[in-house]
Amino acid sequence: MAGDAVPSIKPGFAFACSPERTRHVFLPEHIDRLRAIGTLLDHDPMETFAGDHARAILAHTEILITAWGCPRIDAATLAAAPRLRLVAHAAGTVKPFLDPVVLDAGVLVTNAADANALPVAEFTLAAILISNKRVMDFRRLYREARTTPLPGGLADAPIGNWRRTIGLVGASRIGRRVIELLRPFDFEVLLFDPYVPADEAARLGVRALSLDELMATSDVVSLHAPALASTRHMIDAGRLARMRDGATLINTARGSLVDPAALTRELVSGRIAAVIDVTEPEVLPADSPLYDLPNVFLTPHIAGAMGLERARLGALVVEEVERFCRGEPLRHRVDPASYALQA
Repeated sequence: MAGDAVPSIKPGFAFACSPERTRHVFLPEHIDRLRAIGTLLDHDPMETFAGDHARAILAHTEILITAWGCPRIDAATLAAAPRLRLVAHAAGTVKPFLDPVVLDAGVLVTNAADANALPVAEFTLAAILISNKRVMDFRRLYREARTTPLPGGLADAPIGNWRRTIGLVGASRIGRRVIELLRPFDFEVLLFDPYVPADEAARLGVRALSLDELMATSDVVSLHAPALASTRHMIDAGRLARMRDGATLINTARGSLVDPAALTRELVSGRIAAVIDVTEPEVLPADSPLYDLPNVFLTPHIAGAMGLERARLGALVVEEVERFCRGEPLRHRVDPASYALQA
């Protein structure tokens, strides 16, 4: 009818991920919000882009919502999805599945790395506090003696979380979150990041040092750098040797940042301790001594969002899709200009 407003057509959206790996990411309330602004093209997420069914969905997909287990999105996928305008990833890095050709084609990409940064930063804070308190050593002594007072005089040693020095390697999303969480404590926080000048470090409330200086002066060294060719094995035998006796290395970033053979030698010697959530290889051989060393707290890549924490990822992605549909700028867009330096 003349003069009547023409109703807008809701964009088609689809999911691409593994249902087994993404429990709790998308709650019913998230799906309801997406349905209010778009048309769900299929109830089941795509686990492959091959086949007639997937190609039929891709042909109408304007917003592709991805998560762990997403198939690779490359030039062939783009050809099958000519309407695609946004890839919204409900997890951290998109590099394992997203070909840079997607960014080159002008498709907007956003991810939930900021939401995933919080549990990693919380895990790191807990690891710092427990390490300085020498909780692993107290647990071992108590288990062996089965009596109090605790033997060994450890309670009288210079331990604890008062005026300790924490060295952070990388002012990434997670690194900056850790800086925020450390502010209430009586710590001196050091930072090595070649892309953060001294004046910006000062604004963050930390002191910028070279990596060698940081390794030598920190009670705890926590790694938050991306996995790049330039960062591979940056924590090598020489830098591990610089660490103070009794210091702790925390790695919640990527296993490739550390020379595994050099780290194993240092830990077997007992000179330093480690909290290790990521390793190279991702699963250590069954005979690795790191499984049994008393000075090693080893976990299977759990620092990021687990269980109900994953709902933060879904919520962030839904908010991004809502902004996109309102024509507003994305808050968590993957910047094509700095893509090569991102985790």
